[in-house]
Amino acid sequence: MTRPGGVWQNWGRTERVRPQRVEFPPTVAAVQRSVRAAADRGMAIKAIGAGHSFSGIAVAPGVLLELSDLSGVVSVDRERSRVRLRAGTRLHRIPALLAPLGLAMANLGDIDRQSIAGAISTGTHGTGARFGGIATQVTAATLVTADGELLTVDEDENPDLLPAVALGLGALGILVDVTIQCVPAFLLRAVERPEPLDDVLPRLVERAGESDHFEFYWFPHTDVALTKTNTRMPADTPAEPLSAVTRWVDDILVGNGAHQAVCSLGRIVPASVPAINRLSARVWGDRSFSDLSHRVFATARGVRFREMEYAVPLENLAAAFGDLRSLVDDRGWRIEFPVEVRVAAADDLWLSTAHGRATGYIAVHRYWRADPREYFEAVEQVMLSHGGRPHWGKMHALDTTELRRRYPRFEDFAALRDRLDPQRRFRNAYLDRVLGE
Repeated sequence: MTRPGGVWQNWGRTERVRPQRVEFPPTVAAVQRSVRAAADRGMAIKAIGAGHSFSGIAVAPGVLLELSDLSGVVSVDRERSRVRLRAGTRLHRIPALLAPLGLAMANLGDIDRQSIAGAISTGTHGTGARFGGIATQVTAATLVTADGELLTVDEDENPDLLPAVALGLGALGILVDVTIQCVPAFLLRAVERPEPLDDVLPRLVERAGESDHFEFYWFPHTDVALTKTNTRMPADTPAEPLSAVTRWVDDILVGNGAHQAVCSLGRIVPASVPAINRLSARVWGDRSFSDLSHRVFATARGVRFREMEYAVPLENLAAAFGDLRSLVDDRGWRIEFPVEVRVAAADDLWLSTAHGRATGYIAVHRYWRADPREYFEAVEQVMLSHGGRPHWGKMHALDTTELRRRYPRFEDFAALRDRLDPQRRFRNAYLDRVLGE
């Protein structure tokens, strides 16, 4: 089904395009027809999810496939706790689909608006030294290749391709379903508190290893780390959730409404940012509660921003953050958005930012109406000096020459792309830059 199309833009307002065609395929067969029709016309074709990537990875100047109609559960393997989901299923809808089965996703990021296919294809992750990104939960996938045929990747068919297909940047085909390895439903006990930054940094790796899920936020121009420690508990543990009023005050009124006002003021009066950040560090992040896992992992994000995130070897995390902190002080910038620091386990996915190494993540943000270029470019150089790899769905400036040196399986992925999409039906400018034409 084709619907009238206008200008598409992503959530962060960093990318926009007017596709030649916009299609909303409701079935796998419809996706196949779209791919074949695009090939007949000599047009590139791309699927998009929720548009939550800040990079140009989802830009579709030719045929844009909007997969929101391709949503829901395909099948359930109760014995192995595996659930097959259509590619357009939004992360925030998955808990309700899994609840009747007594299951949950093993780990999630702090935003759940993405589609499952978009999340895995860009390397979306949460935090936890023993947990990989969302793509590591994938046990099987089906994609439509450039000739319109279906390619099944699972334990029985093409199992050697799973480390590439599970995190494929949208470069290998159109994902139409993915099978997720779930876990029994569980609760999280969340402890959020401000701590002296100079106390947290020396024990950063140790703290991450001691916790199921550990992260912290740092408001530039302050000496406070807003730490978050989540502990997994059985589903039958009595929950102590935040009241509706408390959640509204903390997450909506303060976390979104007040922060929106702060960002707007900081843009008009940059000199006010350090004082505002010090105030924010005092009023945010001092609470404890427990609830179902997805209600703790994800939070509402109402303030629009732009983001760059780099993955560094875990042993370099504290040093990389220290250099970032010094950079902000030395340059005299006024940065209104917090820096986020997380961790993840090593994995074997070919283009995963955590491929082959325990990983620390440092994410920097700017309010969407502020120009992020000078800040992001300088931070990028710091992260590269510590062995950094950029998040595929967030802003960065690297190209295939630099990325090839940072991924041991890069050439294997490129060869598979040549095999599955020799005519580059799924290309766009971003993929040309990071993977080559």
